[in-house]
Amino acid sequence: MSGVAPDFRSRFSGMSSINFVLIIVVAAIILSSINSVAPSVGQLANGLPSMVNLLDRMWPPNTEASFLTRVGMRLVETFQIALAGAAIGIALSLPIGWLAAKKVSPIGPASWLVKAIISLLRTIPDLVWALLFVVTVGLGAVAGTMTIVVDTIGFCGRFFAEAMEDADKEPQEALSAIGANKVSILMGGILPDAAPSMINTALFALEKAVRSSVVLGLVGAGGIGQELKAAFDLFQYKNASAIILVIFVIVLVMEFITDWLRTKLQ
Repeated sequence: MSGVAPDFRSRFSGMSSINFVLIIVVAAIILSSINSVAPSVGQLANGLPSMVNLLDRMWPPNTEASFLTRVGMRLVETFQIALAGAAIGIALSLPIGWLAAKKVSPIGPASWLVKAIISLLRTIPDLVWALLFVVTVGLGAVAGTMTIVVDTIGFCGRFFAEAMEDADKEPQEALSAIGANKVSILMGGILPDAAPSMINTALFALEKAVRSSVVLGLVGAGGIGQELKAAFDLFQYKNASAIILVIFVIVLVMEFITDWLRTKLQ
């Protein structure tokens, strides 16, 4: 224990004054944020009875056949949005990731521009994209699918590009030495080495798409989220609890499926 304390102090003894000031500033910002927006013990205590009352009104969940049938139809639509959007997004992410990958991109130094576009797609939240597409194409599943496509490109495009950048350079150099073009180098030298990482990314993207598609209905972009929003808007809390339980089960099932696929494909 005596040897740990001097080592701990030695880490700070060589710290520059600028780094020390930065640490103090970051700590002050964090403490200020906690003081401004974090819930206090009093607020949590006062809100607890309301939470208990809400949970009591949500139980037991609605299990009427007609309601569950309607929820089931919305659930199918949610899966369609997730699967179609993720499939299109993953397919588009392959060439986009290639264009964004440094040193292997066919557009050379201009790859930074593609990477910036990918960052933009990733930065804007899903619900904002959903609102934009609802305004563009109207309410419904099409807006949700377009949102998942954009979100998937933002997610997969970045990691596909990084996987291609980290691919083994020797096969690429060998293909380049015999006069192979960029596409041949991609297919024969980059993708075989980057494929495991890209498959993992694609499976995570599919799992993420299911989660995202669940909430898109809150802004009118189709799926089971529309039923959840309607249930809360109409104070039908038993309906809401049934929908939340269905969503929970669906997310667990999707995690199990993607984990199984990941194990099989490794």
